[in-house]
Amino acid sequence: MTAASSPSSPPSLDARAAARLAALPGPAPWLHEEVARRMAERLPWITLPVKRWAHWSPRHGGMQGHALVTAHFAQAECVGVPAGEGHAGDAPLPWWRPARWARPALRTVAQPEAGSVQMVWANMLLHRVAEPQALMRQWLQALAVDGFVMFSCLGPDTLRGLRALYARLGWPAPTHEFTDMHDWGDMLMQAGFAEPVMFMEHVTLTFETPQRALQELRALGRNLSRSRFAALRGRRWHARLLAEMESLRGNSAESGAESGSIPLEFELIYGHALKPAPRATVSAETVIGLDAMRQALRQPRPHSLPPESRAE
Repeated sequence: MTAASSPSSPPSLDARAAARLAALPGPAPWLHEEVARRMAERLPWITLPVKRWAHWSPRHGGMQGHALVTAHFAQAECVGVPAGEGHAGDAPLPWWRPARWARPALRTVAQPEAGSVQMVWANMLLHRVAEPQALMRQWLQALAVDGFVMFSCLGPDTLRGLRALYARLGWPAPTHEFTDMHDWGDMLMQAGFAEPVMFMEHVTLTFETPQRALQELRALGRNLSRSRFAALRGRRWHARLLAEMESLRGNSAESGAESGSIPLEFELIYGHALKPAPRATVSAETVIGLDAMRQALRQPRPHSLPPESRAE
């Protein structure tokens, strides 16, 4: 994160462009579904019973991933929170289509009732939200005590090769800057969460041609940087970009990609945090009832992810 950027929002993010991206119809990109699958692999570590959970931004988060969570919490109710998503891709099927009878409807709400869910699931969302701490407070409000949030987003090493190429050519950045993993942990604490656990991994996708790499990038989203080129690029610039991207082949070994391929790097950040019980207000004289004290002493220690996953 740059010194000039706000610690409470993704650096250089254009809020209006982010809102337009959220409203676009269509299914989730392939990478979103893959990240959801990897995040779902950690669900068996959760010991808290989940009777109701909320899927924030379900369509962009991935409906295949949604199915994995639904299968894990088979007896739990789920509500979707569109979070600015458009509805063109979610239009109901005609009554005469058999798929309509087999497809369960996902009930959506603008905001779940306070304390009504035991889990919030938010896949690949935070890095494209203009006010992430406000979103975290919404999560906290929706969660019951000892409920938890599981989320994922992109980190600052994403597309580092392409960023370096654009910088060398004097072009505006190909995407906005992404927030560091440790900053997300700090923001969770500031929002009121407890025991945040952050971990990350690097994934490199490789492509045979620059054209195929750009096709993948277009499917993943849009450039949300405030400094992006304000007008349409021409054919000559596009041809120059394709030619310059050929130079990325020489960096394949550095990125761990296959020799001779075009690499696109992604830093994937995963997070997990709990909603703690409210603390008693401390004054010169504090009176706590016997029943309240017994309840506090019986409070089980919240579950957490394995210690080796915690950020240093």
